[in-house]
Amino acid sequence: MIGQTLPVTIQLAVLAVAMAALIGIVFGVAAAYWKGRWPEWVANSAAIIGLSVPSFWLGMLAILLFSVQLGWLPASGYVSIFVDPIGALSHLIMPAFVLSTGLAAVVMRQTRSGMLAAFATEYIVAVRAKGLSERRVVINHALRNSMIVVTTIIGLQLGALIAGVVITERLFGLPGFGKLTVDAIAQRDYAVIQAAVLVVAASYVLINLVVDVLYTVIDPRVRVGGSQ
Repeated sequence: MIGQTLPVTIQLAVLAVAMAALIGIVFGVAAAYWKGRWPEWVANSAAIIGLSVPSFWLGMLAILLFSVQLGWLPASGYVSIFVDPIGALSHLIMPAFVLSTGLAAVVMRQTRSGMLAAFATEYIVAVRAKGLSERRVVINHALRNSMIVVTTIIGLQLGALIAGVVITERLFGLPGFGKLTVDAIAQRDYAVIQAAVLVVAASYVLINLVVDVLYTVIDPRVRVGGSQ
């Protein structure tokens, strides 16, 4: 039963995290680079809205707009990505966007804070004095130095999404892991409940391990410090 439902939730969670990371990092970089100007105000306003709007309400609005009114996307259901990748994406993009709004706001705020701290350091002044382009300064140096905290948050939120997407799965009719867990609790199916808890705990351990490995890729200082 877990083997049938967990892949659905993993696909949804990975797509939601990817969307949140893309939106949050872009808005965070813009807010830090243009501090005190209109891009920062837009990014901060979007972050406040993303944190404040309930996911179930946003999901219902998305269904009314994109499914009922415009007819662009299906309102519910699931298609395996191995059977029909385009169909799977059309079924998952709305629930993934609903899940990504809150996480994107958190990623945006952390990226902005990290970028502002990086811009205030002496090495950014040094690389600018060497004549590097502003694009390389922002992306290769300031953003990369800010990604440690952001990577940690994204990893933890991925584990949280795997464990707690039941509302979104029920709203969009997805046969996922969260729905299975809640149904097992309602039916007092203790074997399934124990297996679900074990999967959630193992996913957190595995994701934390992957995040720790990514530290060494993002920041060479971690590799140097570990080798001494």
